Formats: sequence, C-alpha cells, structure tokens
Amino acid sequence: MSASLEPDGALRTAAAGRLPGIGRSLGRAGRAVARTRAARTAGIAGLVTAVVIGTAAERRLARIRSERVGASNEEPVAPVGGHPTTVIASDGVPLHVEIVDDSSAPLTLVFVHGFCVSLDCWTFQRRDLADCGRLVFYDQRTHGASGPSELEGCTIEQLGDDLYRVLTEVVPTGPVVLIGHSMGGMTILALADAHPGLFGDRVAGVALLSTSAGSLATVTFGLPATATVALRACLPGLAVGMRYAPSLLERGRSHGSDIAWVLTRRIGFGSTSVGPPVVAFLEKMVAATPLRVIAAFLPALIAHDKLVAAAVLVATPTLILVGDADVMTPVEHSRTLADALPEADLVVIPGAGHTVVMERPDEVNAALRTLVQRATTHQPQSRNPVVPAPRDHGPDDISVWKP
Repeated sequence: MSASLEPDGALRTAAAGRLPGIGRSLGRAGRAVARTRAARTAGIAGLVTAVVIGTAAERRLARIRSERVGASNEEPVAPVGGHPTTVIASDGVPLHVEIVDDSSAPLTLVFVHGFCVSLDCWTFQRRDLADCGRLVFYDQRTHGASGPSELEGCTIEQLGDDLYRVLTEVVPTGPVVLIGHSMGGMTILALADAHPGLFGDRVAGVALLSTSAGSLATVTFGLPATATVALRACLPGLAVGMRYAPSLLERGRSHGSDIAWVLTRRIGFGSTSVGPPVVAFLEKMVAATPLRVIAAFLPALIAHDKLVAAAVLVATPTLILVGDADVMTPVEHSRTLADALPEADLVVIPGAGHTVVMERPDEVNAALRTLVQRATTHQPQSRNPVVPAPRDHGPDDISVWKP
C-alpha cells in the first residue's frame, strides 16, 4: 500500500489499514485542511496584493491632488485678452471675437480653436506672435463666449461658414493666414470646400495643427483594441444621454475633478511633465463646455470627410503639424494630409500630445513663423484643380522648423 504525499499521509495509511471508515474520514479531513491552508494562503496573497495596489492608487491620487494644489499656487495661465467684438453668423448665432493690434498691419493671422476649448487655448501664440501682424481669435459656436446653436447648426460645414463670416466682417481686405487646431483645422477645410477661390489669393497661408481630414471613427484614443471597440459601441448611447439628460451627467461630471485632471493630462498632452497650471487651464476650458455641446458635435466629427477639399490648398503655403503622441488625431492623419499636399511642410513634434499648441508652444510658434515668412514671400499661382500624385512622407521626410 502506497502512502499519500499529503502532510498527514503516514497517519492516514496506518489508520486505513485497520479501520477503512476512519481512513476515509481522516482523508476528507486532510483534504479540508489542505484546502483551508490554500484558501488562507490565497487570501493572504490577495490581501497583500490589494494593499499594494491600494497603496499605489492612494499615492497616485495624493500626487494628483498635490499637482492640482500646486496649479492653484503657481502663476495661472493668462487668457488671450484681445479687444472684444461680435460677429453674427448666418443663422443668427453671435460669435465672440477678440482682436490684438490694429487694422493697419499688412498681414492678419486668424486662429480657429478646436473641440471643447475656447479661443484662450491660443494664449501662448498671442504672447509670442504679436509682431507677425494683426491677430484675430474667435470662439466657435456653442464654445467659450459665443452663443448657443440649434442642433442642425452643429456641423463642420456650418463652422466653415462661421469662419467665412468672421473673415468678411473682421478681415475684409488684405492677406490672411488661417491657423486651425483640431476641429479648427477641419473648419478651415470646410471653408476651402465652400469657398475655394479664397485660397492662394486672400488666404496666403494655412496651418493645420493636430487635425484630420476624416476617418475619425477609426481613432483608438490610445486604448487597447478591445477597449476601443467597447467605447465606439457606447458612443451613440452616450451622445443621446448627454443630449437628453445632461443635468444628471453634469452632476456626475462635477464630482470627478481628480478623474478629469487625469483624463485631461492623458488625452490632452503627451507628457506628464507639463506644468500643472497648463493642465488646469485646459481642464477649465473643457469643463466649461456643456455636455449637450459635446453630444451635438460628436456625430459631425465622426462623419467628417474633407480630404478632397484639401486639394484646394495645393497652391497655398501650408503647415501640417502634429505631435507623435497625439491620441485624438494621430500622426497618420497628418501624413494623409501631407500626401494630398506634397508641397506642405510636415512637422512632427516628438513626445507631444493633442494640445500641442499649449504643450510645446515654442516649437509650434517657430513653425508658424516659418509659415508666415513663406506666406509673405509666396507669389500666388493659378491653382491646378487636379490633385497631385501623392508621395510618401516617411519618418525622415519631414520639413522641420528651424528656430
């Protein structure tokens, strides 16, 4: 008779030889003890793991709160602070505009901001580029200090028409450089689609920063494939919920300040070294955008497709700029634009995220100065309506700014 290798095996073997009933009972008891020991060991291991994870999470939360407190103690980021005026859109929506410098400047730079922020996202460009000409900033409809819009007005095409109104009212003459970030770049493409005759003559230069000509439905937001699929599946229902039950979701949103801080830094920037005041400034702009506005524009952003319109810019000096850590409009989207515009300068900033205009303003401003120089020395030519054959923009085929 062979003995069991369990700790009580010798005792069970001897007893089983004399009294089978006792042997079976002892066997069951031995297995129960073994299970109890295993459960106790697993429980202790689980408890230790939970304590370690909980401690790490607590430390991370403490660090986040420390950064947020630090943001309030440091010098805050200043808003643009230009001379305010109002432009009325074609459907009656008032658009808030701020102008820096007088109308006598030979060149005007018009800045068009992106989704969920306001014209104040350009504060570092307003600070450093005032010597380039007259600067015009405006809040897109339903954003910042601009007025609300009906749902049917929350389209990229309408945003392009709003930009046309701003140009007509505020910059009626003289050369213009259009600078768009994210949804602002899409707005410029919508303007090109509707008013191609403006480009190469009135519009002397274009900057498309962290933007896309389409295919935003394929963006992964930097998440694993399974999480991205789940997120896309939830978006339609989320959009409906934000549109028809905003008060409930807004209340939940207001209590998630630590989460909002983490998401703002993760989605907005490519590095955790961004100063806390900058993160707080972006978080404040995003939080000021009502959920119903986010819900209203989501379908328009997902359906956006203006790659054909990009061909209008073929004769216009163009800058395409993106950070290679952008999870909202990844670098591939800028490369697609660059393929359609082989004469454009493609600038990829290593380590920068989506809000590159705030994260890496020195590099962005240097690239914009180069664009302004190109725009002021460029001789307009008759535009060829045929899209030129695309060329491959590899990682080493990039026009880089020179400070």
